[in-house]
Order: sequence, then C-alpha cells, then structure tokens
Amino acid sequence: MAQKVTKVGVKREKGWLYYIDKQGNVARKRMARGGAKKQNLGKAEVVSKTGIKREDGFLYFIDKQGDISRAKMARKK
Repeated sequence: MAQKVTKVGVKREKGWLYYIDKQGNVARKRMARGGAKKQNLGKAEVVSKTGIKREDGFLYFIDKQGDISRAKMARKK
C-alpha cells in the first residue's frame, strides 16, 4: 500500500517522462519514441521543487493525482 509523502499536483503531458531526481524534486524529460534522435530530446527540466529526503527501503514515485508517494520495497534478506 502506498503512502503519500508530499502533495504536488503535477499535471502530466503526453510524451514526457516524469520522475523524482536526486535532489528530491519532480523533473520531466522528453521520451524517445518513434526513432527520435537522442540529441533532440533536450535536458531534464524541474517541474516542482520539493526537496524530499528519501529513506532506504522505499520506492518513491509520482502517483495518479500527481503527488509524490512511496511504497515499501519487498527485498529478500
């Protein structure tokens, strides 16, 4: 079960990959589809500055509402 970390409300656009970068911000980058050249994709741009701190053992993602959520990772020990 996922747990909300921060309410951001990011509106997603088609053709973009949304992710949480190393600084804990929501960023997006153009997706390579249909033989697009890599140099035409451009750099990632920060959509929302959140600066969340990640904890070990959790997977952080952007949920359907555009907020940052996390789920416990199942790992074998």
